[in-house]
Parts: sequence; C-alpha cells; structure tokens
Amino acid sequence: MNLENSAKRRFFRLCCILLLGGLVTTCVEPFETEIESFESILIVDATLTNEQKQQQVLLSRTFRFNEEQLVETGAEVGIVDDQSTRFEFIETEPGKYLTPSEFTAVPGRDYQLIIKTAEGNEYASDFRSLTPVLEIDDLYAERTVNGQGVLGITVFADSSDPQGNAKFYRYEYDETYKIIAPRWSPVEIEVLSKNPPEIQFVTKTEETRVCYGSASSTDVILASSTEFDEDKVTRFPIRFLSKENFLTQNRYSILVRQFVQSPEAFAFYETLKEFSDFESLFSQTQPGFITGNIVSRTNSSEKIIGFFDVSSVSSKRIFFEHIDFFPEGPPPPFINDCETFSPLFFFLGFSPLIDALETGFFTYFNVNDDPTPDEGPYLLVPKECGDCRVLGSNKVPDFWEE
Repeated sequence: MNLENSAKRRFFRLCCILLLGGLVTTCVEPFETEIESFESILIVDATLTNEQKQQQVLLSRTFRFNEEQLVETGAEVGIVDDQSTRFEFIETEPGKYLTPSEFTAVPGRDYQLIIKTAEGNEYASDFRSLTPVLEIDDLYAERTVNGQGVLGITVFADSSDPQGNAKFYRYEYDETYKIIAPRWSPVEIEVLSKNPPEIQFVTKTEETRVCYGSASSTDVILASSTEFDEDKVTRFPIRFLSKENFLTQNRYSILVRQFVQSPEAFAFYETLKEFSDFESLFSQTQPGFITGNIVSRTNSSEKIIGFFDVSSVSSKRIFFEHIDFFPEGPPPPFINDCETFSPLFFFLGFSPLIDALETGFFTYFNVNDDPTPDEGPYLLVPKECGDCRVLGSNKVPDFWEE
C-alpha cells in the first residue's frame, strides 16, 4: 500500500471536502449541480507531535468526485524552530514525506512548516508550540444501545487536566481484530495440468486459518471541556460496534490516540468535520472555504487546505471479546455465508473445477462425499472462508495479547 492506514484516512478526510466544484452522487439518485471551474488546491496534512518517531507530512491535491486521488510529489519539506534549527523531510512514497531520523517536539519551542513544490511555489505556516501533555486517564468498553436503538459495544475515553490547560481534544483510533477462517482445510489443490486436467493435494506451508485485520478511524472525532466547570472529558464515545459487527467475532483490540489541540487547530478540525458530514454537502448554507494556518509565499491569493499543528499525544490500548458483553448469544456472523459448491472435474473438454480455482476467488474445503450427477468430487468455498489472508495478515502483531 502506498500510504499507511492512518495517513490514508486523513488524506481521504481532507480530500473528500469537494467544495471546489466536484459533484456528489447518492445511492438513490444523482445530485446535479453546475460546475463552472475546478481549482487544484494543495492539501497539507501535518501534525508535529511529542512522540519520538519519524515525523510525517502528507501532501496532496483536491480532486473531483470519482477521480483518482492526486498526490504532490517532488516537494521540499522542512520544519524550522525558533532557534533556526531545520528538520528536513524526504519523500519516501508519493506524497508522503518523513524525517530521516526520529525526533520529538519540545515544550517551549516554536515550530514552522515550510514547503516548496516542484513547480517552485513556496508555502509556510505560522509558528506553533507544543500543547500541554495530558495522558488518557482511562479507556474502556461497555455494552450500550446507540442513538438509533442498535445494541452493541461502545469504547469510551476519560481524560482530565487539573491545571485546566488542555480543553480541546481530537481522537484517532486503530483497531485490530482476529480473523478465523470458518471453512479452513490444512491442504489445498495444486493444478498440475489444465489439459488434460490433473491436480494434486499439498499441505499448506503458510498460516491461512488465523489472521489479523486492521482498520483506522475515518471520522473527525472531537471533544471539548470548555462548557464544563472542570477540564475533564468523561465517558466520551470513541467507537461504537454493533452486536452484529464482524470485527468482534473473535478477539478485538483498539488503540486510541488523544491529541491535545490549540483552540485554532480545534476550530479548523471542527469546520472540517462539518464539511465531511454528508448532509452538509446538500445544505443550503455551506460553511465556506476552510481556512487554515498555511499561506502561499508565492501568491498571496492562493488557497491552501490544511493546518500545521504541534500537538501532544497520548495513547491507550484495550482488548476485549464479544462474549465479554454478550455471553448469552452466538458471536457475530462471518462476512460471507461461506456456502460450498462442487464444480465438475471434467466437462465437454475443460475442467470447471480448475477454472474456478484459477479465478483466485475460491479455495478447496473438503471432499464431496455424496455428489449428484451435476456435481464434482470436491467442495470449494469463497477464498476468504478458507484463507484468512484475504482479509488480513497471518503475522501476529507485536502488541497482540490473548
């Protein structure tokens, strides 16, 4: 994959704004609008944190609905601090820029993002300083019913700042879930010859029964304590999983990252959240262009989408299983019914069995003990039902706990 999951979700979240003359289509009927012009606008996704890591900047361009995402390649990217120290970035993948070595934002220091594109256009942010460091007090899950009356599991976060300096929070999460192929076989069919059809059974040498899938948040998740007497976030909902959600069929884990934000950064993401809300695309009162803190040094009238933020980050991870909250019932269903079928081994000069296997969509499950005249000797299933690698990785994550 060209970008990490968390990077891709931010790219999508920013690019899906489509305030620049794209057209939107619903699943029911098209929404038609006149498009007079389209502007190719630079999108900057850059958050410097207090984490000891290779810091990252993502650059892309706006694109019309149903067009491929455009990334900004060949740029010179750097961060300078108020002591004139410059941290250079290198492009490791198209549109993805990383520092060659790890470093962390330091309290009391001011930082500025500077970009020069391959075309020679220059951009700069204002100077930003690190927000107060605040740990997540608690991360936990409970059996709940959401606002639509759906039974499920909600992941909550608690945070508090006795000093009252935080107040604005943004959350992201990465979830990992165990996948067990429900119709797995220790052997598979190897095709030796297609004409004449010849096969053999071989023992699988790779793990194909148990895998681990992953996904990341796509929504803008914001919380604020400004309306409360104390700087405290209590029982803030991060993620809701319905009782029937396949992700909790086996063991599930979620890593939540809490960003403490400045009021300006929070306001930017709050506006971004309004734009990314599907209904707002059809609103009669559009909120207008999203103004960030990055400007063009080449053309003062040029629009740029993005906000350079310097945020403290804390994280927590929890594990749970469906049975922890719903001991009375079966686990959620697999994503496929996994029905078997038995293509003929030979028919009119070709092999339906081999043809099915060569599509890559099916895999061997078992012997067909009692085939009918129009069935073959072996049972096949959709590949994800017998090979978990279709849905995830067969490598156990370093953090995984049973």
